[in-house]
Parts: sequence; structure tokens; C-alpha cells
Amino acid sequence: MNNHKEKIFDYPLFSLGFRAFFALAVLSALVLITLWNGLFKGEIELKNYFQLTGWHAHEMLMGYTSAVIAGFLLTAIRNWTSQATLSGDQLAGLCLLWLYGRIVPFYSGLLPDLMIAIVDWAFLPVLIAALVKPVLAARDSRSTVFMGLLLVMAIANTLIHVEQLGMADNVGQLGIQLLVYTIITMILVIAGIVFPFFTEKGLSGTMAIRSPLLDVLSVVTGVSVFVLQMFDIGGAVLIIAVVGAVIANLARVAGWYIHRIWYVPLLWILYVGYGWIILGFVLVGMSAYGLIPAYIPMHAFTVGGIGVLTMGMMARVTLGHTGRILKTSNVIAIAFVLINLSAFARVIMPAILPDWYGQMLYLSILCWLAAFSLFLYYYGPILAAPREDGKPG
Repeated sequence: MNNHKEKIFDYPLFSLGFRAFFALAVLSALVLITLWNGLFKGEIELKNYFQLTGWHAHEMLMGYTSAVIAGFLLTAIRNWTSQATLSGDQLAGLCLLWLYGRIVPFYSGLLPDLMIAIVDWAFLPVLIAALVKPVLAARDSRSTVFMGLLLVMAIANTLIHVEQLGMADNVGQLGIQLLVYTIITMILVIAGIVFPFFTEKGLSGTMAIRSPLLDVLSVVTGVSVFVLQMFDIGGAVLIIAVVGAVIANLARVAGWYIHRIWYVPLLWILYVGYGWIILGFVLVGMSAYGLIPAYIPMHAFTVGGIGVLTMGMMARVTLGHTGRILKTSNVIAIAFVLINLSAFARVIMPAILPDWYGQMLYLSILCWLAAFSLFLYYYGPILAAPREDGKPG
């Protein structure tokens, strides 16, 4: 008698975390922005647990970005620890939990607000629980850092729901800020691990300069800027922190930089994404003196830093973990240009031409949707297909 329990989700898409969650991230990048555009213009009316701007910010962070982070960490931690992470039915279950979090806010009035909050809030703690076992088994300190950052993200999401449920005032925006700044901090940490490695793999015969001191300084100075902003501390103290963050991060990137990256889209997209983060720090300083509105540096970090870098990371990780040659097609090179144009229209143009804000916002949306449409067209079949080399994963 065969007691073997057949897996329901025994498909390549659910064989490793990056496959399912990158697919969900790209789909959400298209659906969430299309929906937000319709809601913003008043062309669509839907009851929502969140206010409109709050929903947009929350979903781009807890929807799109959290899916990318989940896919990356479920895959990277398996590599770093040599321990199994979620696959098959368990991975599908985590994906469904993420998906429910995107859907239930539209059932406000039909479902209790507390239930909506719990469904959305549960994703990060469940993800942490899924990752803790392999991390503890391998005693991997590098992975422990990411557990801590995921925990801070969960706390930030808690603040958002606490205000939404009427349990406290003026903590929701703090939660959004904390989410953005924690994600940027996570990107700065990941950059130190993968940028030198990717550069050396992508350009034969090169060696990126690694500096543990600059790795620490780039993160510490960046976090100092974020903490000062969250506590609304400006003036000379903030400017000193901003200058420190810009110098530390420029020096760090300079050690990895090799001019030949500009011939390799999988590399230049990562460096340009990092450039948006450094520009974000510069714009924070300009905003502190009232030279530009506060939303401009925030979108440099989100559309520029998070949007550009996550697309670049998904492109590189997907090829590497499906046994394919590490080379993009012209379609993806165009997508990389479009995602940067989206950031340019959302960040630079409103600073130069504030009267054209509406037109630039629409242009940014169109470029974003075109970029992710091309990405889905090219990478969708790859994410759903078995590895080229026949290996598991």
C-alpha cells in the first residue's frame, strides 16, 4: 500500500521561493498600479479598508516589495545555509496568504476590520517562522540580520494597522516611513553581499574591491539619516548625516565599479538602482532646506531605489537559479530603461517642472507598466518552466 501523500502544487513554479513570489511581484506591479491609477483619477470606485494614498503606499511595500523580498530570501537562505526552504504545497500556502492580504482590504464592511488587519499582518511573521528553522540549523549570522529586518518590517506594518483600526493616532505614516527605510537598509546590506559577486561573475577577469568598513559605514550612515527623519530632526545634524551617507555609499560603489558594467544590462541596472538610493540621500538634504517637496526623496528611494533594484535582482536571480546563461535579451534591456524613465518622471521632472506634476505622474505610470509588461512577457515562461540543466529548484 502506497502511503505517499501526493503534492497538489508539484509544479516548477512552486519548486523554489523566487519562482512563485517573483511571478506574484510582477503581476502585482501591474495590477496595483493600474488599479491605483483608476482610483486616483476617480474612474473606479471601490470601498477599501485603507484611505487611497495609504493603500497605494502600503500595497507597493507590503504587496509588491514584500513578494520580491520573500522570493529572494527563500532562495538565498537555502543557498547560504544549505538547508531546505519552503516549496510545493507549503510555498503555495504562503503565496495564498500574501494574496489574501491584497484582496481582503476591498471587503471592508463585509469583513471585520480586525480580520482584514490580521490577514495582511500575518504574512511577515509566517515568512520569518518559515526562515528561522534553516537559519538556526545552520547558525548563519548573515541570515540572522535579515530575520531582524523582517521583524522591523512587521512592526512597521503593525503601526499602520494600529492607526487604521483607530487604536492610536499619527502612527500610520510613521509605519510607512519605517517600512521604506527598513527595505532600503535591507537593500544596502544585500548589495554588499551580491554586487561584488555579480560583478566578478558578469565580467571575467575582474575583481571587485570589498571593504568591510565601508559596508558597515554605508549602512550605519544611511540608517542615521532615516532615524533623524523619523524623529523630524533637521538642520545641521541631518545635513552632516546626509553628507556622511552619500560619501560612504559612493566610496563603497567606487570599489566595485568597473566601466565595463555598461555593456552588461544585468549589472548596470543594479548600479543605477543603487545610484537612485544615493540620489535619495542628496534629495533628503535638499528637502530639509525646502528646495523640493518631501515626497520627491521618498519616491527616489521607492520608485528609483526599490523599483529599479528589485527588477534588476529578479532578472539576475531568475537566470542564475534556472540554469540559464547570465545574459538578458533586448526586451529586458528596454524594460530596464523604462523602469528608470518611470523613476525619472516621478522624481526628477516634478522637481524641475512642478506645474507638470500630473503629466509626469501619468508618464511615470505608463513607463512602469510597460517595463513590467515586458518583464512578465520574457520572464513569466522562465519562472514557470523547469531548470534548463535538469537540476532541482
